[in-house]
Parts: sequence; structure tokens; C-alpha cells
Amino acid sequence: MYQALYRKYRSQTFDEMVGQNVISTTLKQAVSSGKISHAYLFSGPRGTGKTSAAKIFAKAMNCPNQVNGEPCNQCDICRDITNGSLEDVIEIDAASNNGVDEIRDIRDKSTYAPSRAKYKVYIIDEVHMLSTGAFNALLKTLEEPTENVVFILATTELHKIPATILSRVQRFEFKSIKLLAIQQHLVSVLESEGISYESDALALIARRAEGGMRDALSILDQALSLTTDNQVSLAVAEEITGSISLSALDDYVSNVRNQQTSNALANLDTIYESGKSMGRFATDLLTYLRDILIVQTGGENTHSSPIFEENLIISQELIFRMIDQVTESLPEIKNGIQPKIYAEMMTIQLSTLEDSQASTQEIPEGLATELESLKNEVKALKTQLANIDSLPATKATVAPKNNAGFKFKVDRVKILNIMEETVVDSQRSREYLDALKAAWNEILDSISAQDRALLLGSEPVLANSENAILAFDAAFNAEQAMKRADLNDMFGNIMSKAAGFSPNILAVPRKDFNDIRSEFAQKIRKQKQEVEPEEETAEVAIPDEFDFLAERIKVLED
Repeated sequence: MYQALYRKYRSQTFDEMVGQNVISTTLKQAVSSGKISHAYLFSGPRGTGKTSAAKIFAKAMNCPNQVNGEPCNQCDICRDITNGSLEDVIEIDAASNNGVDEIRDIRDKSTYAPSRAKYKVYIIDEVHMLSTGAFNALLKTLEEPTENVVFILATTELHKIPATILSRVQRFEFKSIKLLAIQQHLVSVLESEGISYESDALALIARRAEGGMRDALSILDQALSLTTDNQVSLAVAEEITGSISLSALDDYVSNVRNQQTSNALANLDTIYESGKSMGRFATDLLTYLRDILIVQTGGENTHSSPIFEENLIISQELIFRMIDQVTESLPEIKNGIQPKIYAEMMTIQLSTLEDSQASTQEIPEGLATELESLKNEVKALKTQLANIDSLPATKATVAPKNNAGFKFKVDRVKILNIMEETVVDSQRSREYLDALKAAWNEILDSISAQDRALLLGSEPVLANSENAILAFDAAFNAEQAMKRADLNDMFGNIMSKAAGFSPNILAVPRKDFNDIRSEFAQKIRKQKQEVEPEEETAEVAIPDEFDFLAERIKVLED
């Protein structure tokens, strides 16, 4: 039976782990020095080696022949752990065993001594899927650990782990594997398999893996199943990943650069008719423009086509404007009902952008004369318009403005109430806001790339014990953030651990927040103006028995 590459080439020693040198070195030293803790937490993106590291660690701490913290992989214990047949090393998938009963069963069985190995090891994968009751049951076990029992927890979503669990484990955060490291590992795998390859194909596969070695090997496996000549070519890699070919992007950007709109639209039609996703096209276009910037600033050129070399003449100022345009169009292309129409609109907008460097070129003499004539005509029109001001005004019908964009409804009353609370206790509100800003980078680092992209362009502007107001540059992002209940839960969990309070997200477009703040400031000023005159004209109360002296009494300020 065929064995998938990611299983066949799974790391069996710490030295074989790719891109996690700090973690592998630390775990080796723990084994060689005999300093094995009772609980570990491995967190990080998918496919970065968390489960593999857990199994290697289990082998190393139980291997009778380990050398410098590395397992021998030859003894019966190492082979049985590799095969998953050693009863002292138990792997559990928390996604399907997330109840209290399963964790209680683990707790009860963990009290028994290991039968063959030195340590009984429980590897709980996707531990964030455990229910609240299951976490509480696990917490009891971690508080009173049994001797020679080790728990290794693995998760892709660290922010969902309760703080009580985090404080009782040793944490190891696995990083996304670098592009070059993935590419080099793919080369070693293909050389072991005796398969030829194109470097551009492996670079594309490594880029699509997004830092995960397992994803890279899975994509490579698919490419090998499609190839017929025992070679991984760039065309096969593009077909498997759904990527837009570099030659198609070369031609598209070249036509956009030369403002040949019809040709650029023809390129887009060809890409669409070949079955490519318009969302993938826009994403690949961003990567292509990024590559131009990298090369222009002295970075490595991974493209070999002559058209790419020609596209390098685009000024950086124009490239940044093109990137802004693609980024603005990307949500509509990905989420819209007619992605191709939005992609065509983006193409037209890109091809009409003008390069400021081109505008500095010398103007032909004939065109300069024509421009001077136009200036004189505009001057005459301005004079005529000035004379029209003296004519009686006539009733004109104004066409309603067509607002094609959406309008995000803001809870103005709630925001105004929060502002009033901050005025009442301004010092406490400032402390909440400062704590939120201090933890903001940690929040962004702790969430997924998709959620991070949603929160980019936002910042905390106001906070109290229950709410955190985030001002968004884009109203669309504010609307999406309010729709994401899970994002609100993750945000509160992270803030609870990082800053000691757990507010709810209240997303608002920045323009609306500024308007509400101005309205609130005017309201406060008006209240002050109404109170001050009353204080000035306040009458002095005179007892009834001294009414006859009212005209002779003079009030003196103390």
C-alpha cells in the first residue's frame, strides 16, 4: 500500500526536525540532563511538527540507548512508539474525545505505573477542542501529577487554552517554517525518491504551503500523482495549486503598465477560461507586485523571464498604488457574486493609474500650445460663471446620490453611554485603554492570519471594564468583526490573560467614531454653558422674618 510522503518522511529524531532548531535543542537537553517535566504544551500553525516532536520526545525519554537526548530508533521501545503499539505512550485526538468522561478515564489510568517504558506519556492533540468540564478534569490531573507520567498537549489555537492550564505546563511555540527550509527539504525528499524537479516548481509549492511542512509534502504528493515523466515541473505545480502561471502575470502586468486595457482584459479572460479562481488571481498578483518591490530594493530575483525584467522599470510609487488598488478590490473579488466582473473593474482601474515619473517627461510643443488655449477657455468660462451669480436663483431638481457601498449601522447610543462613563471615571478608563493598547500586538500574534487581516487597519480608541471600542479604517471590516462571535470570544480570552479584564468588541468605522466623539464634545460644552449662567445669577435665600430688610441687605462674597 502506498504511503503518503508526509508519513514516510516524518521526522524520527530531533535533528531531522525542520525549522524548529531552538525547540529541538531544548528538548534534547531536557532528556540528556534528565529534567523531564510533568506537562508540556506544543502550540503553533498546522503542519509545523508538533505531533512529530511529541513522539520523538516520548521515544527519547524512554529509550534505554539514547545518546545526547536523541533516541536510537533501533530498540523495541523506539520501534513500538513509532508504530503506535506501545501501551505506555497513548495518543488521543481531543476533537473526538473532548468530554469529561474521557479525561477522567485518563486521570484514573494515569495513576498506574508504566509497564515497559520508564515514563507513561499522554499525547493529546488539538487539546483546544476539550470542553470546559474536560479542561477542569485535566486541570486536577496537572495540579497533582503522578510520578513518571508526562502529558504533552498540542494545539493550533493557543488562545483557546484556559490560563489555568497555561500556568501549569512548559510552553513551546512552533513557528511557521521558512520558505527556503521547506524548499530544501522537498529537494532532499525528491532526491531520495529519485525524481527530477524544476526549482521554480518547488518554490511555488513551498510558497503555497504557507509555513507548513505537512502541507508542502501533501501538495508534492499530488504533483507526483499528476506527472507522467517522473519530473515535478512548474506547469504541474501550477495546476495542482491552482496558481496563475508566471508568464500570464508577466503579460498582464506588462499590459497594465503600458495602459493597454483591452490587452490586459484579454489576459484576464484567458486566465478565467482556464478555470483559475479570480480570488487566487488577485492574491497571486499581489505576490507578483511584492516580488518587483523586493528585487528593486536589492532582494533576490526568483523570476527568470525577460518580461519580468521589463516590469522592473515601474516606479515604486506606482507599485504601491497598484497594491492599494488590488487590496481594495480583493474582498469584493473573493466574496462577491460576480468575481470576474470585479476583477475586470480592478483591471481597468489599474491600467488607468498614471506613473508620476512618466508625467515629468517633456511635453511636445504642439500639445503645450493646445494646453495654453484650453487654459484661456477655462478662464473665460470662470468669468461667465461669476456673472451668473447675479441672476435670480431657480429651483433645480437634484438627482439623489447613488451610494453603491454599504452603510454599517453603528450603535451610537451605546458608544455615547460608554463615553459618559469614561468622563465620570476618566482615570480608570485610561487604565483600561492603556492595558488594551499594551496587549494589542500580543492579541494580533495570537489569532489566525485570517482574523489578523480582519483587524488590520483598526486600533483601540476607548475602553471600560465591559467594552472595547475598536475604530476601523474600513467599514466593511468593522461589519465583519461584529458578525464574528468567535472572534469576540477569542479577544476576551486573550485580554483576560494579558490585561486582567475581558471586554466585548464594539467595532465602529473611524469616521463614525470621530463624528460621535465630536457630537459628545459639543454636548458636554453645551451643558457647561447652561450651568455657568445659573451659578452667576443664583439668588441668596432670605428668611421670611427678615423680608422687610430685603432691600437693605447687601451680599458680600466670603
